[in-house]
Amino acid sequence: MRGIILANFNIFVMRAILGVVFAVVLMRIFHPEFHMVYVAGFAVVLVALAYLLEYWRRRKTEKKK
Repeated sequence: MRGIILANFNIFVMRAILGVVFAVVLMRIFHPEFHMVYVAGFAVVLVALAYLLEYWRRRKTEKKK
């Protein structure tokens, strides 16, 4: 049980780091005048989208079975 929780936490940390990196890069390329609060909000949106797409993919594969 502890291994599953730790694995899920590691996945969350990786997604959060990648979300922040992509948010900073994308916001600095397309809107360099935006404040860092917007970048943080965009990072949260990117991580939420990652979890939403994972849920959607799992639900779709469960329907096929």
